[in-house]
Formats: sequence, C-alpha cells, structure tokens
Amino acid sequence: MSESNGVLVRVENVEKNFQRGSEKVHVLSGLNLEVPDGTFLALMGPSGSGKSTLLNLIGGLDRPTTGSVEVGGDRIDKLSGRQLAAWRARHIGFIFQFYNLLPVLTAERNVELPLLLTHLSKSERRKHVETALDVVGLSHRTRHYPRQLSGGEQQRVGIARAIVTDPTLLLCDEPTGDLDRKSGDDILELLQALNRDHGKTIVMVTHDPHASARASHTVYLDKGQLSLEPPE
Repeated sequence: MSESNGVLVRVENVEKNFQRGSEKVHVLSGLNLEVPDGTFLALMGPSGSGKSTLLNLIGGLDRPTTGSVEVGGDRIDKLSGRQLAAWRARHIGFIFQFYNLLPVLTAERNVELPLLLTHLSKSERRKHVETALDVVGLSHRTRHYPRQLSGGEQQRVGIARAIVTDPTLLLCDEPTGDLDRKSGDDILELLQALNRDHGKTIVMVTHDPHASARASHTVYLDKGQLSLEPPE
C-alpha cells in the first residue's frame, strides 16, 4: 500500500446523502480531508454532525454519494463489495464504543477472529494473538470470557482484535464513551502508544475534549463541513 506524498487518507469533494422517506438528508457536503501517515487525528462535532458517517466512508463500510475516498493510494469508493471486504480485512482495524466482543468466546478467540479470514496457519495465528494481547497488556487474561473482564479490559481486547492483522489504519468510534475516566485514560494512553511506538495512523471520533487532547491533531465537523476551530 503506497501513500501519496505522505498522505494516507485523502477525502475529496465528498457529499453523502441519505433518503428518509420522501426527504433527502444531506449529511456531508463538499467535504475535504487529508490525514498524513502516522497521524493521530481526533474528529469532533455535535451529535448528528456526520462524524461516524465520515469514519464509515474512510473504512469502506459505506460509499459517498459523490466525491472520492482514497486510502494508501487505493480509490476505495471504486471497489466492488467483494474487493472492499478483502481490502478492509487487510488494511483497517475498527475499535467500537461497545467493544462488540462475542460473549461465548475467550479473549484470545475474540482477537483471533480477523485472522480466520487470512491464510495463516493455526500456530501463526496463535503467535499473532499472543503478540496483540501482550501489546495491550492482557497476556494474563487470554482465557477469560468477556463477562469476566472489566469494561476497560474488554476494550483492550477490542483493540487487540483491531491490531492483530497489523492494519494500515485504526478507526475508533467513541472508544472511551462507555468507560469511566480512569479506564478511558488508560485506553487513550494505549492509543497514544500505538501511534507513537508502533507508528499506527489513527482516526478517532469523539465528543470528549479530554479524549481529543490526546490526539496530535483535531478537526471539527459541523453541518457537513470540516473546520480547524470548534463550532460556536
């Protein structure tokens, strides 16, 4: 995956509309965004401003109505559904607010899930899982089920699952939104370490200025447009 002039994510003139009954809802209009490789970017804005929509466009979970989305030199808005699924598996790690862990699987099995889409052997998968859980500080909790873990620990499992394939880009949707301040701070410190020590590019949607302060850059989304200043 090649970056163009050090820019990993390039969103150009993107418009995104949704149809709600007979009404057309404009979520994003003429939006432009560049995310340099190695950046930890916080994306802020009021509820309903389109933050998660933009994150989904960058992650290939949705397509723009018009405009282009390029990640690492790939025009993902031009890929077929099958191509997009394969592209996401190789290049994107998702971290969600509510962890999205399967309760019937242990921590190590939850982390292994993305690797089942690869051609790695069972022993290779095990090594990747051990490394990811070690990075997030959960080597001692590998055989625990989600119900046996705290909220912060569950989010760490979610992060281990996101990084186990060594993705190009981490996309975080309110990753501390369901955690107390102490657990949230621990998760933010982990994300900072992934960015600083492992070179991961991170785009994080958050409504919390305390969380955005951990990022290296912050942009604000309001009424379908991006700004470097918070909306009044």
